Amino acid sequence: MKKNINTLRWIICIACTLSTTLSCSDRLDLSSPDKLTSTNFWRNAEDAEAGLAAAYSQLEAATDVWEFAEVKFPVEAYREDICEIGSDALNYQTWVELYNFTYTNGNSQFTSYWSKAYKGITYANQVIEKTAAIEMDATKKGQIIAEARFLRAYYHLKLILNWEKIIIRDQYITSESQINKALSTREEAWDFIIKDLEAAVGNLPLKQESVNIGRATKGAANAYLGYSYLTLAYENTAKKDELLAKAELAFKAVSGYSLEKNFLSMFDGTNKNSKESIFELQFTDNTANGANYRTALHKWIATGELGGWDEILPSKMLLSEFRKEGKIATTGRYDSRMYQTVFCEDPFFNDIQQGGVYGYSYDEIFGKGSGRASFRKYLPKTLTDLNKSRTSVNLPLMRYADVLLLLAETLNERNRPADAIPLVNQVRQRADMPALPLNLSATEVKQRIEHERIVEFALENTRFYDLRRWGKVKEALQAVGRNSFDPTKNNFYPVPLLEVKSNDKIN
Repeated sequence: MKKNINTLRWIICIACTLSTTLSCSDRLDLSSPDKLTSTNFWRNAEDAEAGLAAAYSQLEAATDVWEFAEVKFPVEAYREDICEIGSDALNYQTWVELYNFTYTNGNSQFTSYWSKAYKGITYANQVIEKTAAIEMDATKKGQIIAEARFLRAYYHLKLILNWEKIIIRDQYITSESQINKALSTREEAWDFIIKDLEAAVGNLPLKQESVNIGRATKGAANAYLGYSYLTLAYENTAKKDELLAKAELAFKAVSGYSLEKNFLSMFDGTNKNSKESIFELQFTDNTANGANYRTALHKWIATGELGGWDEILPSKMLLSEFRKEGKIATTGRYDSRMYQTVFCEDPFFNDIQQGGVYGYSYDEIFGKGSGRASFRKYLPKTLTDLNKSRTSVNLPLMRYADVLLLLAETLNERNRPADAIPLVNQVRQRADMPALPLNLSATEVKQRIEHERIVEFALENTRFYDLRRWGKVKEALQAVGRNSFDPTKNNFYPVPLLEVKSNDKIN
C-alpha cells in the first residue's frame, strides 16, 4: 500500500494510535514495552511520516463520511447570500439555527468544526516536537516539520476566520494543566499563523512527488500567506499599506500553476489535482482492505430531482449574478461558469446534444417552468456515480484563480487598478467572457472583482469571508431578504460551550 498521505488511505489507523498516545500515555507510570506510546512511537522517518498523516487527516473533517458535508458546509456556506437552505435541511435544527443566525454557543455543528481543527493542531504539534529529535535525513526532516507547520497554520487560519478570538495551541499537550489557556487577541493569532507559514515556505517543495500528491507545497504556503496578509490588512488599517505590500509579494511567489480551461472537470472527479490546483482535499474509490475514503457530499448537495437530499440550493441572487452581463460570452450564452456551477432553467440544459442534465432535459428532470435549480459543483460526472451512496470527488481548497483575483484585489487596494485588470481578465477569459477595459477606476475594478469572486467560487465557501473583509455582510444578506444577521453577534461564531466548560481560562 503506497504511503500517499493526503489520499487518506491509512491515516485513520495512525490517527487512532496518536489519539490514544495524546490522551493518556504521558500520564502513565507503567507501560507495556510492546505498546505504542508517544515516547516509543517516534523512532524513524517512517514514524514521522505516519504522524504527519494523522495531522493531514483532520482536514475539513474529511475522515468522516457524514461530518464532511454536514459540518463543513452548514457552518461555512449557510451564512452566504449565494446559498439557500434546502427543504430537507429544515428538519435539522442546528442547521436552521446557522442559516437564521439564531444559534447559541451550544450549537453542535460549529462545536465539531472547532474540535476537528484543534485535533489537527494537536497532531501537527506532536509532529513538530517529536520529529525534531529523530535521527534522519536533514532535508527530509525539514520538509516534514515544514508540512506540519503549514498544517498548524492552516487549522488556526480556519479558526480565526470563524471565531473572533481563538486559543493559540503551539505546544504538544502532555498534561492537563496545559489545557487551560486563554484566548489570544486577533493580532496575536494572525502573527502566529503568518510566522508558521513563513517558516514552512523555506522547506516545502515546489512540487510534491506523485505518491504524495495533495500535500503542502511552497505554492500553497505562499497562497495562504498572501491571503493572511490581505485579510489582516483590512483589520489593521494602521499597517494596511505594509501588509498589502507583503501580500503582493506572497501572491507573486506562487508559480508553476495555470488556469484549467475545463472548469467543471476540477469539481466532478475527472481532473483531480489539475494544473490549477494549489491545495486540494483528496478522496479515492480504493476500498482495498476495508478502506473507505469517499464522501456523501454529492447527495447532500443534489436536489431531490437528482436523487439527492436537497440540503443546499443556489440562491436567486447567484443565478442573477451569473446572468448579470447578459449573453456576451464567446459561446453566445451567459458566463460559462453558470453552466458548470449549477443546473438551472436555460435552453442549454434542455439541449440533450449539449448534455442536458445527465442525459435528460431540464424539463424532464425539474419540470418545465419550475424555476428549480441545483448546484452542479461537486456532483460526479456520470449518472451512475451520482446514484452511488458515496463518491470520491476531490475538493479544491486553493486554486490559482483565487490567487489571481486576490492579487488583483491587493493591487487595486494599493491604487493600481491598471495592474489588477489583466489578472481579472485571465479569469474571465477562461469563462469565455470578454476582457475588461484597461481604463477602469479603482472603484469600478473593486466592483468587478466582487462580481468575479461570486461567480468563480460559488459553493467553495469563500463568500462570507469576502463579504466580512469588505464590511458588506449585512448589506448582502438583507438584499436577499435575510434580515436577522447582526454583525455584532454574527460576524463570528461564539466560542463553543464545550470549550468554555473545559477551559478554566475562558469565561
